[in-house]
Amino acid sequence: MSIGVEPSTSTGLVDSFGRVHSDLRISLTDRCSLRCTYCMPEQGNVWLSRSSILSAAEIAHVARVAADLGVTSFRLTGGEPLLRVDLAEIVAQVAGLRSGGSPVEVTLTTNGIGLAERIDELVAAGLSRVNISIDTVRADRFLELTKRDRLADVLAGIEAAAGSPLRPLKLNAVAMRGVNDDELVDLVDLALAHDAEMRFIEQMPLDAGHVWDRSTMLTRDEILTVLGERWSLTPVPGRGDAPAERFELDAGPSTVGVIASVTAPFCGACNRLRLTADGQLRSCLFATDELDLRGALRTESLTDLDRDHEIADVLRRSVGAKKAGHAIGDPLFLQPVRGMNAIGG
Repeated sequence: MSIGVEPSTSTGLVDSFGRVHSDLRISLTDRCSLRCTYCMPEQGNVWLSRSSILSAAEIAHVARVAADLGVTSFRLTGGEPLLRVDLAEIVAQVAGLRSGGSPVEVTLTTNGIGLAERIDELVAAGLSRVNISIDTVRADRFLELTKRDRLADVLAGIEAAAGSPLRPLKLNAVAMRGVNDDELVDLVDLALAHDAEMRFIEQMPLDAGHVWDRSTMLTRDEILTVLGERWSLTPVPGRGDAPAERFELDAGPSTVGVIASVTAPFCGACNRLRLTADGQLRSCLFATDELDLRGALRTESLTDLDRDHEIADVLRRSVGAKKAGHAIGDPLFLQPVRGMNAIGG
């Protein structure tokens, strides 16, 4: 149901390079139950104020306008989205939207802690599928990486997801040299045992401490070399705008994915926008500027119609100003001020 974006102006979200934007990543919080070393420090974090975080109703409002403009997929992220007590309410409100006459898809990216206790309500609310992050299967290494002894809780979340109707199930791992590069095969085996696809992600310059070092990053080619020693890898055609390059294992049907944002960027097919937990719109994960949506949501003097048009205008302006790519390899590249937990995956 349209909420005020007139059909004559609902021309979609197309940038100056012809990329059609149909995916909105919505961060629900900057807080997390883990302290992954590549994301945030163990102590001394400055959190967003509670009053600045968008409410369930505000998130649904932005999503409704975005759906009117052609967004068909909404991914809920964090921080850790399971820390939101109203997560099921948010899922239900967004999952009830339609875009172009068809239901939208609502997905979740989580570390899995607490998922086992909430998965039934999330499925009932309309969640389509889930991605769970796990960088190691070793308890001692998990504690070292995350500063929390919670591997058993993550594995319980994976078990719960595997036993649910949420498919395809995907597991995500950041591949790091000298950290977990000896576990790539073990992580794939974990995924295969749970009817899931393992996806390895090149470590990106999104840490809060800004100490990212390219030399510590395990590259796409190195990941594939390790996996190729265990399985024959056959590229899956038809990648489209998906961030992961996928490969069949031993001629399928099981697959593995690699997200090589640094060494093999896929910016030319990017269809994503990102909304931070405090209502700032970003056209790229690595953007250094943001546009304010919270102001439009909270300006009491606006009529409902004017508010919808203001939100639509911000969405269009963000897409219109989007650059060709993130330029990580450029000597003038600047790392975003926000860390990954504050941007949202």
